[in-house]
Amino acid sequence: MNEFFADGFPWWFIWVGFAVVSGMGQHAKRARRQQARNRAGGQRRDSAWSEAARREADRRHAAAAAHQQRLRDTEKLMADHHAVNVRWLDYELDVAKLIDYPMMSDVREPLTVAFLRAKRTADGLLPVTAAEISTDERLREYREAVRAFEVAFDIAEREARRIRDQHFSGPERLRLNTARRLLTIAVDRAATPAERQLAYSRARKELDGLLALPAEALAALQRQVNPELLPLPDPPAGPRRGDRPEQRPGHISDPQPG
Repeated sequence: MNEFFADGFPWWFIWVGFAVVSGMGQHAKRARRQQARNRAGGQRRDSAWSEAARREADRRHAAAAAHQQRLRDTEKLMADHHAVNVRWLDYELDVAKLIDYPMMSDVREPLTVAFLRAKRTADGLLPVTAAEISTDERLREYREAVRAFEVAFDIAEREARRIRDQHFSGPERLRLNTARRLLTIAVDRAATPAERQLAYSRARKELDGLLALPAEALAALQRQVNPELLPLPDPPAGPRRGDRPEQRPGHISDPQPG
């Protein structure tokens, strides 16, 4: 040791040691700063991932809520659509009601044509199930069609109830009244089968050329008269109010008292 310090104390050794220690300290500081930056970057990434996950969860929740609302709206529209069709079938399946309000079967009437067209459009858009409508645009299209059908039917029905049989001449109205009385007998279970069948046949003849009766209405009437009643031959074809506008009965005779 004495020999080491024989030429004096090596003060430069202290500076070397200081430089080494200082370098090690700087390296440690840089390492700590890098670790801090890494932690901050990781936190930012975690935060970004959390925000993205939250946004995705919100998007899925909103999509599910919109889907459920679409289902409810579609089911309500389908119920409204069905309700109008039921009202229409009241005329389509009831001959007596068609006699009271003949405009509902008269395809020469613009209002009747309008609601039948609106019905065809709405029926064409009717989904099999509510889930079939999967977009807001499709729902809007169906809603507009159903609302148009409702409005067109309401207008036609109000007009039909207002005018009733005013478009018929006096002799034609008398035939309608006779047919109405005959139909009452035809569906009267107190009458004999022969009486009901005869009344049905005479009512058909009275209505021939006045009303274009739907096949469904005739079938329903036959079931009322007698479930076993065979379809009677159609009377000779004549002009009907639901056929061509230019064909109108011009030789209507007064019905015989029945």
